[in-house]
Amino acid sequence: MLAACEPSLPQDTPKPEAFQPARVTAQAEVAPSPGFADQTGGGIFVTAAGELVRLRLDGTKAPLENHPGNPITPGRGRAVFRMGPGSALVEADNGLFMAQSGWIIAPPWRDALSLGLSASVVTPDGAAWLAHASGLFQLRDGALSQLKVDGQPLVGISSLVVAPAERVSPALWFIREDKLWNAIQTAAGAWQVRQAQVSLHKGETLVGLAGLGESEKGAGEAWLLTSERLLRNAADGWREVALEETPEQVVAAGRFLWVKTGDGLFLYDADKDAWGQASGVDTGSLRLLTADESGCVWAQLGTETVALSRGPVPRVLGLHEGMRVVEDSLVVRARVAPGNAPESVTFQVAGVDVPVSGPAFSLGGVEADGTPKAYSFDGLGPGVHTLSAVARYADGTEARRAVSFSYQPVSSSVLGWNKDIRPIHVARCAKCHDSGPGRQLSTYQQWKDNLPLIIAAVRDQRMPADGPLDPQLISVIQRWATAGANP
Repeated sequence: MLAACEPSLPQDTPKPEAFQPARVTAQAEVAPSPGFADQTGGGIFVTAAGELVRLRLDGTKAPLENHPGNPITPGRGRAVFRMGPGSALVEADNGLFMAQSGWIIAPPWRDALSLGLSASVVTPDGAAWLAHASGLFQLRDGALSQLKVDGQPLVGISSLVVAPAERVSPALWFIREDKLWNAIQTAAGAWQVRQAQVSLHKGETLVGLAGLGESEKGAGEAWLLTSERLLRNAADGWREVALEETPEQVVAAGRFLWVKTGDGLFLYDADKDAWGQASGVDTGSLRLLTADESGCVWAQLGTETVALSRGPVPRVLGLHEGMRVVEDSLVVRARVAPGNAPESVTFQVAGVDVPVSGPAFSLGGVEADGTPKAYSFDGLGPGVHTLSAVARYADGTEARRAVSFSYQPVSSSVLGWNKDIRPIHVARCAKCHDSGPGRQLSTYQQWKDNLPLIIAAVRDQRMPADGPLDPQLISVIQRWATAGANP
């Protein structure tokens, strides 16, 4: 049970190092509602006027259009929630929509849920979880299902994250009716839901949750914001993070966590186990909106919308946090931060430094016509690896973006279109790509002719348009393509 008692918890006492944050001001006045930050730069937000806007890394507006195949036009935007590495779920006055690749798309399952989303999270197995006024829902393979306890829906969820629980990873953590809960999968379709144990002071209430992902250097963690303090569920159990002032907001993505107090803005880097404090930021007018895996936070600062980061961190394109790589080669590029150009950009993977040059900043170099070339991962052992893009500047500083990924070399099993790929197409792709608004992909030859586009779309989780594809199915498509795209 959640214990309302006074026993003290072990304490972490941060010693933050001051830093001057890099700042980008967006060309849009964003509303104080949830938004989506893309780890490749930019994000999707709702303005004060209810307009849905897509922002680039430099703060400029990017196209975000209603898909011509939609049966309905999105209305006034209310909030935006994460649905994958590069996609978001938009709640508008007239229902739910997906936003990805510059399009707003009406998914087939939108009529199953009315308005009332409060949080979302995506688990490593590719399932999206939606906290809704009517309960907790799982979106898998384009279909919605509801998690219930003793036949009753889990209503009243205000915050939802993924992190290890009871030494099981991943698990769902959520705040429901001012109590902390977690849900652990015990078998296919079976979950154990129970109230979590953490000692609270008398009168202390729960405010919010944040979750850190795992990497080569550490496991994921659940962080709990209360009315009095900040707690973290580390390997040895719950610990109190003793900040000088009461924390007011916390947001996290990947291995980075941002905390706002009355007079301070702090950044925790889990891989380095180090704290920093942003200087020159008027926290009295600051409201955190969302964060991405590069360590960037989007916030309202007075009348402005800004993106803040520890430095001019480069972004990585073609490889996202937690991605499963099965191809022997992959096109990976760096996108440098706006402002002063770095003197050099270098990729680091498996102990090897690979200098690259602009404007492509391609890990594999470029063809004679400037087209980025793929880089071979042949030689990497199966398992979790880290790729870093490092930008070095004239003043001696450097900015680094580290991306953890799982490499799973192609197996020897023979895959075929009719036996292995066509069932995936029928279940997840046909509704848009047979007679729908998407590119025609109903035959083996059409799949083979469009293979580079298909692989990029499913690998980056931009397709299917109605929700995430199971990572195992993504691997099947990638392995089929790598092995020769047999009929």
